[in-house]
Amino acid sequence: MKIVGVRFKPVGKIYYFNPVDFDIKKNDYVVVETARGIELGKVVVGAKEIPPEQLNKPLKDVIRIATDADIELSKTNKAKEKDAFAICQEKIKKHGLEMKLIEVEYTFDGSKILFYFSADGRVDFRELVKDLATVFHTRIELRQIGIRDESKTLGAIGVCGRELCCAKFLGEFEPVSIKMAKEQGLSLNPTKISGTCGRLMCCLKYEQDTYEELIKITPRQGAIVKTPDGQGVVEYVEMLKGKVKVRVEKDREAALSEYDVKDIKIIKKGKVDNDFEKKDEEMLKMLEE
Repeated sequence: MKIVGVRFKPVGKIYYFNPVDFDIKKNDYVVVETARGIELGKVVVGAKEIPPEQLNKPLKDVIRIATDADIELSKTNKAKEKDAFAICQEKIKKHGLEMKLIEVEYTFDGSKILFYFSADGRVDFRELVKDLATVFHTRIELRQIGIRDESKTLGAIGVCGRELCCAKFLGEFEPVSIKMAKEQGLSLNPTKISGTCGRLMCCLKYEQDTYEELIKITPRQGAIVKTPDGQGVVEYVEMLKGKVKVRVEKDREAALSEYDVKDIKIIKKGKVDNDFEKKDEEMLKMLEE
């Protein structure tokens, strides 16, 4: 099955379509039919063939390669979004709603305008929708988004000093958990492991596969191990270096020596570190939501 991958936002999810007989190349713009209607998107994955069983559902066809008129219409819609944003801000203030407008998006054919907002709880925006429909004379849709999506849309600089990963290159959010921070030996201080959005940092996921593999072969602190110099207890672990420091008894004296993980054998596993209170764990769990 031949496919092309299309994005509708600079760092959005990639959707796949059937290129039909069009000679579509990477970075071309195409007009396609989506669940929201007719849309213009950028090809980020050039035409390639994949086994049909890899597809979750039948692909929709590419309608056409975008013309100059299509691209000009898209630019016009972008300009109109700025005006719609200002008008909606004014209406929100008028209705006294506790919500923060994040983004406005016109569908390609102008049949619908989507207003994305964030809020602490549920918001009754029925009167706002009626008001906006009166102004724009088209279908209006309001969508409440989460704090992660808000950060992705607005963008910012992370604690690392670089642009947020979600706004720069992450097409989709992947699950991140407290377990990852614990296994990577990071401080469980919420200010240390949470991102600009207030949730766990997405970058905890990047090295997790490596840590999971190392955990299988690396003894924990407190483990009893057999070394080339005899039996001892693991005092320090440098997981990424593949080294451990073991207190070994030699001639009735304990000496601390460093060994490669491959040179020792685990006799008894060490205990998992659970040195934080239950209330702290519950607070940290909130960062995953």
